[in-house]
Amino acid sequence: MRVAVVTGGAAGIGRAVVERLAGDGELVVALDRDAAALDRLAADAAERGWQVRVRPLDVTDAADVERCAAELTERHGSIDTLVCAAGIQRYGTVEETSMELFDEVIAVNLRGVFAVCHHLMPLLRAGDGGAVVVVASVQSYQSQTRVAAYAASKGALVALVRSMALDHAADGVRVNAVLPGSVDTPMLRWAAGLHADGRPADDLVAEWGRSHPLGRVAHPSEVADAVAYLAGPHASFVTGTDLVVDGGLRAGLPVALPEHVKET
Repeated sequence: MRVAVVTGGAAGIGRAVVERLAGDGELVVALDRDAAALDRLAADAAERGWQVRVRPLDVTDAADVERCAAELTERHGSIDTLVCAAGIQRYGTVEETSMELFDEVIAVNLRGVFAVCHHLMPLLRAGDGGAVVVVASVQSYQSQTRVAAYAASKGALVALVRSMALDHAADGVRVNAVLPGSVDTPMLRWAAGLHADGRPADDLVAEWGRSHPLGRVAHPSEVADAVAYLAGPHASFVTGTDLVVDGGLRAGLPVALPEHVKET
């Protein structure tokens, strides 16, 4: 049985990835700092007959990441897939963002991915070939306003993915990223609550969705499908790249033609 490890596996995109891989018959180890959410995931998985094991983990705690890797080595010997989906969003320009806030974002979004890959790469190399999929963002390349720390962390992930892909190609380990646009996750709902200014959060989520050419935000399962592709055999010759899952967001320019030009 294939073994997959998913960080941030108790909610949002991470949970959707756990459900997709477990539904495909893989044994999935879900890691998340929210122990209560992990318990709910484990209960739901048991009801569906899925092989899902859970372990609380804060990816900013490098010592515990190392302990987790040792436990996985003792129990499984190797793993086939590592999905890094743990992440946080914070707002502010470079002037508004405190050093403490910047450090928090980098610790989770970048250093956490580095720590997990550092300690789990030997388990991927120990098998017949493995895959790492990192959940980055369209903001790895194009940014909103007031997301200096977040955009910096996600841009750095794309560079890290390329570097790992080159370093571990000879080991049979492929490394890729997915770059989602807006996805209907608890993190997006949290962001909508911050910016709704008295409006229902649903209204702001729908407004954000209309900024995507497909006219809506993504479902977490749609990003999970992209992750499953990159982790699976159909992507056996794909490494060092990023797959954009953004409903066409990056395809367009914000400058629209005048109405009279559109009609000609």
